[in-house]
Amino acid sequence: QLQLVESGGGLVQPGGSLRLSCAASESSLEYYAIGWFRQAPGKEREGVSCISASGGSTNYADSVKGRFTISRDNAKNTVYLQMNSLKPEDDGVYYCAAGLPLEAVRLDLWEYDYWGQGTQVTVSS
Repeated sequence: QLQLVESGGGLVQPGGSLRLSCAASESSLEYYAIGWFRQAPGKEREGVSCISASGGSTNYADSVKGRFTISRDNAKNTVYLQMNSLKPEDDGVYYCAAGLPLEAVRLDLWEYDYWGQGTQVTVSS
């Protein structure tokens, strides 16, 4: 069973930056494509970004292109989401997920089998 743990969330002012991390305990992430998703209160969970197992392919939601960067360090068993120029609409609980085949870069929620507990991101002045 793959267990994922997110960290790095917090309160940041508009225009600020945060880096989220997704780590796995007792299992390796290197065989999985990893996705980041977020859910704001009263809204459906939506895909933000994903990265293939090798790190060679990435995908981003239109709303975060040019501001967010996903990366992975398989030696550290961690996937990162660097979030810059944050906006109030980026508020929400951010989840990482795994389960896609190795080189897939899709942001379809139903294709991910393993989910972390989430980390809160609040963008407010």
